[in-house]
Amino acid sequence: SQTHRHPPIPKLPVDIATPAYVLDVALLKRNLQTAQQIKNQTGIKMLLATKAWAMPVAFPLMRDVLDGTTASGLYEALMGREEFGKEVHVYAPAYTADEVDELTFIADHIYFNTPAQIKRFLPVVRAAGRHAGIRINPGFSMATLGGDLYNPCAPGSRFGTPADQLEDVPWEDVHTLHAHALCEATHEGSAGLIEHVARSFAPYLNRVKAVNFGGGHFINKPGYDVAKLISALKEFRTQFPHLEVVLEPGAGLVVDTGYLVATVLDTMRNGSDIAILDTSASTHMPDVLEVPYTPEIIGAGQPGEKAHTYILGGKTCMTGDVIGTYSFDQPLKPGDRLIFTDMMQYSFVKNTTFNGTPLPDIAMLNEDGSYRVVQSYGYQQFRERLG
Repeated sequence: SQTHRHPPIPKLPVDIATPAYVLDVALLKRNLQTAQQIKNQTGIKMLLATKAWAMPVAFPLMRDVLDGTTASGLYEALMGREEFGKEVHVYAPAYTADEVDELTFIADHIYFNTPAQIKRFLPVVRAAGRHAGIRINPGFSMATLGGDLYNPCAPGSRFGTPADQLEDVPWEDVHTLHAHALCEATHEGSAGLIEHVARSFAPYLNRVKAVNFGGGHFINKPGYDVAKLISALKEFRTQFPHLEVVLEPGAGLVVDTGYLVATVLDTMRNGSDIAILDTSASTHMPDVLEVPYTPEIIGAGQPGEKAHTYILGGKTCMTGDVIGTYSFDQPLKPGDRLIFTDMMQYSFVKNTTFNGTPLPDIAMLNEDGSYRVVQSYGYQQFRERLG
């Protein structure tokens, strides 16, 4: 189980349709204050990694703080250009020629994964007046989530050029050295990466104009010492005053800023009490199964902690579509509403319509208490994906 803040029970209207992902605007603004503090004290740029969270209707809340977006492919880059409207950075393990052609009209910075890719596409990027970057594999990581599944520097990783191949990079044409190596990292991971890159890659840092320390900096996680990150960034900038410095958090900007609201559809017993919900781990919160982890529910306890313990299952036909085991003060019954916390990061950017399961609404809980559904989905979204 992940440990996060315990947010107050959101004041949601009693009649909202479920399932629904709900962004709590007040909590997002709280998190953005952390980003603003880091930027103010260090002079760095900070981007939103849209691979972790992309809710265009909320981008206006972020524009004044962040410098733009970073994408993991063409479509995310296009969304960043059209919806956020500031700098657009993009990285992918490999590009097609057509993708690079399109990206030169969309992205300001295009990061390549290998010397071969950057050499192949440099003429196009240079002719378009865009900046080329190279992603290195720094051989350092303090990813705290999912072991090697989420470790960019795991043995055999396809992400970034290893140190022993960096002499093959055409450094005279490289604007940015990109070193993404973290996932849900503490301040030790963030500061450790910055110090490692400064110590181990100084000759290359002195040949570029910018360094991007990637994402995975979990700056709003309880216990993350923001002052340690600020100190490491200041020290780095003292060592390399000519470099522009970029961070690109995703989950770290939206951790604990929203919910997935679900309804109990039925209960049954098969050795244990079971409740079936109108949401699903496999379709609506896939990291529950991939990481795996057990999300928190407001008002619920650990198994056996409260009087009534239930296994919570999704409504799909997959046997393993189980969210977790929880306990409650009262027996669950059809119609009861459950509120899962920390459901902005990697939720609706990864969800699916497996079994024709309807996608949840996307909604906002505003600071004045008003509730607004900004996107609803029906049969058509399911049908359009199937050809």
